[in-house]
Amino acid sequence: MKEKERHPSASIKKRPKRRLMVLSGRAHPGLAQEVAADLGTELVPTSAYNFANGEIYVRFEESVRGADVFILQSHTAPINEAIMEHLLMIDAAKRASAKRITVVMPFYGYARQDKKHRGREPISARMIADMFAVAGADRLICIDLHTDQIQGFFDGPVDHLMAIPILSAYVAEKYGDQDLAVVSPDAGRIKVAEQWSKRLGGAPLAFIHKTRDINRPNETVANRVVGEVEGRVCVLVDDMIDTGGTIAKAADALMEAGAKDVVIAATHPILSGPAVERLQACGAREIIVTNTLPIDPEQEFDGLTVLSIAPLISAAVREVFLDGSVTSLFGGRA
Repeated sequence: MKEKERHPSASIKKRPKRRLMVLSGRAHPGLAQEVAADLGTELVPTSAYNFANGEIYVRFEESVRGADVFILQSHTAPINEAIMEHLLMIDAAKRASAKRITVVMPFYGYARQDKKHRGREPISARMIADMFAVAGADRLICIDLHTDQIQGFFDGPVDHLMAIPILSAYVAEKYGDQDLAVVSPDAGRIKVAEQWSKRLGGAPLAFIHKTRDINRPNETVANRVVGEVEGRVCVLVDDMIDTGGTIAKAADALMEAGAKDVVIAATHPILSGPAVERLQACGAREIIVTNTLPIDPEQEFDGLTVLSIAPLISAAVREVFLDGSVTSLFGGRA
């Protein structure tokens, strides 16, 4: 019996090779280039510009069809432009038939607006998550969200990375031979301070009791220090530094309470307005941040240390691409 002839294409059984592609918006290309280099690849060439009226145009210069794409954009000032560009890149990748779209946002815009304090307010962090879902994002990778509940705003997988391993390793190496105390700038971040304490050999905890007027953003009153800090090097930890008012007042309160020195450690250096001047004047020995957000040359000053977050992001991207475990990066705690 004569064998039935088959179309040549019918004999192709091989599964197409998976492709990892890293794309970046214009907000923080330096970080994206570091991540791509860690992954042994290059950024996909992308055209992006603004029209005269402010509208944004984006186009990828290479095909992303069938690829596992990771679109990195940190939501830095002007934040609304950064977010809109991020959304347009996702839509472009979806319409170009990318197989899976993972959004990498080292800093999640509007994260502080995660609940209603008063009537007739939006829950802006939830709206941001909805916008990214509608644009076509399959997965989010974020770093040190302002509150854990934001993970539940996105209807899909969210990998919440933590900068504590990077920051605490630096602090332990430089200050580990001194009597330390870990200080939270408010009672709400005690759990984060507890994680720091474990990584710094069980250093005692303290926090700043403060009040905030909800009608005056970026302003707090540091009332008193709760905990034993006298004679110790206090590691003051927070997720972000915006205008620097809260952290500077906390550092002042610690020095008044008898602290030997203050070291500030925060993940996101927003550094708006008077932040640099306040940090320089607060008396802290060192301010340690990561590069989740770009820092302009004029914002750099003596005592500011910037650690790269790229190795953490690239490790998470690699695990997602290989269908591995992001949780394993944190010893099962993420």
